[in-house]
Amino acid sequence: MNYGLPRAIPEDVGMSTERLARIKPAMQQWADDGKIPCALTMIAREGKLVHFEKIGMQDVATAKPVEFDTIFRIYSMTKPITSVAVMMLYEEGHFQLNTPVSYFIPAFKDMKVYANHGDAIIDAEREMTIKHLLTHTSGLIYGGDWLHPINDRYREADFYGGDLSHMAEKLGKIPLLHHPGDAWNYGMSTDVLGYLVEVVSGMPFAEFFKKRILDPLGMVDTGFAVPEEKADRYATLYEPTEAGGIQVLDNAPVSSGPLSFHHSGGAGLQSTAADYLRFCQMMLNYGELDGERLLGRKTVELITLNHITEDWQPLWRTGCGFGLGFAVVTDVAETHTLGSLGTYSWGGLASTTFWIDPVEDLIGLFMTQLIGDNPFHAQFRVLVYQSIVD
Repeated sequence: MNYGLPRAIPEDVGMSTERLARIKPAMQQWADDGKIPCALTMIAREGKLVHFEKIGMQDVATAKPVEFDTIFRIYSMTKPITSVAVMMLYEEGHFQLNTPVSYFIPAFKDMKVYANHGDAIIDAEREMTIKHLLTHTSGLIYGGDWLHPINDRYREADFYGGDLSHMAEKLGKIPLLHHPGDAWNYGMSTDVLGYLVEVVSGMPFAEFFKKRILDPLGMVDTGFAVPEEKADRYATLYEPTEAGGIQVLDNAPVSSGPLSFHHSGGAGLQSTAADYLRFCQMMLNYGELDGERLLGRKTVELITLNHITEDWQPLWRTGCGFGLGFAVVTDVAETHTLGSLGTYSWGGLASTTFWIDPVEDLIGLFMTQLIGDNPFHAQFRVLVYQSIVD
């Protein structure tokens, strides 16, 4: 079985086996109460795997248990990998962070902006840059149900009806929510970065991922599609019911079929816990894993700095700022949980999440398949940190 990293006894890396044993029953209770279908929990410290447990079902209806090699939709956990791809090209000298996006993608030249709460459309005060995309300060969004004409435009646009150039052309015709650099708003920025990788590298985005990141890191079960021979390992996706349970969500977002997804730089990947752990460990190692170097140390340091102002907390994550593709803890007390200054993280739509703590040389990873609220994340984080005893 591939566990991603070498295994170790918790006490060898300053953690308690007895305290780690608190995790499984806590997660099991969520499954027993019908709140989640399954959970894979993983903890690594000092480059060694010290905890990897599974509870619940990959598919509830058929009582198929989740396995250590179950494949999950990781959705927005794609974003950090896309951001790393961009920074690899940055290291090669193809652009600077303040290079206008329109230099590579002409559709983003002469962008317009909604003003006065959408009542007017004006010229953007400045060009959108690559850093704006990396930090989600571009003015691009995902769309929502609040009253604003931009939401109507996003709903009408068929972003996933063609290739990545099709997506960029559609986005370039929709005014931005705000001037680039004026606010933080989660959205299509990283999808555009995926197309940027394609344009700059001269190879299809999925091919760049495979050749330059996934294969070198040994992420053998990660990709934009699940091969037929691995279909039995693909987890079913769920959503909450009004009665407080869960039900199957048949039409998975960003999906073009049961086993294949659009090549979305923001949300398109499927992966396993072991595969994603290897990506996290590469970042914790400042760009290198098992002799394969993807990034230089100073680049990782730049990626994991906070690049936004204090009042732009990403998705209401108190105590956090945002780096180049990751949320970054800037005030531990304000996070209202255990952790360390400089910890960086992100999660996905189906309640997958990870964090990387350079102070404690620690990685936490949680996998399930539920689109909805995820209070179990905070509980898992506390259970991880309370097990540190060195």
